[in-house]
Amino acid sequence: MTWGLIDVENFYCSAERVFDPALRKRPLIVLSNGDGCAIARSAEAKALHIKMGAPMFQIRDTVQRHGIEC
Repeated sequence: MTWGLIDVENFYCSAERVFDPALRKRPLIVLSNGDGCAIARSAEAKALHIKMGAPMFQIRDTVQRHGIEC
């Protein structure tokens, strides 16, 4: 039996960028389905101090000011 372990940083952001290359090099966050919290953040979004689990209503101004894709 062969085992493999893959550690993918920002998986959901990376997956979105595979299907939409226009998102590359842009700040990107993926929001949760029910409560709109940031569940994945690109390196660019992390640099803008978007915290993991931050609800959209708290980061809305930052998202709009910096053009962060959601």
